[in-house]
Amino acid sequence: MRSARSKLAVLLAAAFLAAPGLAQDQADKDALANMAEQQVQPASKAGLPADAYKIAAKKLFGRQKAPANIKARAIGSYAKGCLAGAKAVPINGEAWQVMRLSRNRNWGHPDLITLVEKLAKEAKAAGDWNGLLVGDLSQPRGGPMLTGHASHQIGLDADVWLTPMPDRILSKAERENISATIVVKNRKEIDPKVWTVNHARLIQRAAKYDRVGRIFVHPPIKAELCKWATGDRSWLAKVRPLYGHNYHFHIRMKCPEGMAGCKDQWTPKPKDGTGCGEELAYWMSDVPWKPKKPDPKPIDPNKPKPKPRPPPPPLTLSGLPAECRAVIAAQ
Repeated sequence: MRSARSKLAVLLAAAFLAAPGLAQDQADKDALANMAEQQVQPASKAGLPADAYKIAAKKLFGRQKAPANIKARAIGSYAKGCLAGAKAVPINGEAWQVMRLSRNRNWGHPDLITLVEKLAKEAKAAGDWNGLLVGDLSQPRGGPMLTGHASHQIGLDADVWLTPMPDRILSKAERENISATIVVKNRKEIDPKVWTVNHARLIQRAAKYDRVGRIFVHPPIKAELCKWATGDRSWLAKVRPLYGHNYHFHIRMKCPEGMAGCKDQWTPKPKDGTGCGEELAYWMSDVPWKPKKPDPKPIDPNKPKPKPRPPPPPLTLSGLPAECRAVIAAQ
């Protein structure tokens, strides 16, 4: 045990000493430009890959194939962090199947895996849902993703399709190619030909779990839930309208109790207790969907056109919580 701890201490020391400044030099830019041809070195006993601070964090974490074999921890915030000791949702379960296997995003903090499996089993046992089609959770070591999500970085986010699991095991090809069912007509209307009371019951069940902090859905879904819910409606406060969630709902767990370094979000406390009033009205209006207004100042045709701003430098390992260095260095 002492030997293992000593080895981890050496890895941590090497990681911290190797960290460069925030400014990126030309070598960093060259490395980013050539990433299509480069292969990221896997984590090894030698510690961090030589180029760990030079390449974009999304490429460094996106190419990790296995979890960090250290104590499970959600590190940082939902959109800026990493994951240690991840566990995978089995691709086939008694009440779920994992989709888009090629992405390798069925990893999460063990508490999230327990919650997803619990939701699947309980919803099926109640007769509300035949089984979950599980979308993206996190990468094996969390962190930024090559494509898609800004969040899902610390192993506490899970996407669940609003399409029930079929009564058979899907093939790998089907899991890559089947499209989820969109349950809304547009940004203001639910599709009554697709939406059912069982969709509402599934989301309600998930929102009522104490460990769930938020559930993101497309605005018309929140509106439909507000119409449908009776009795104790306090769970609706957790259901947050947000565009981009018209074929799945996004479960976000609270940080595990007492877990240092995990940054929770504020608890939703809408004025009306449910978010069915002013909050929903905002999302059902045109305001959040309108593009930004152009600069009202007239353009002087005699002035040279301003040069476009260069894109910001990509986030690297240096910009993530320090503990993420150990996550990359670990076996």
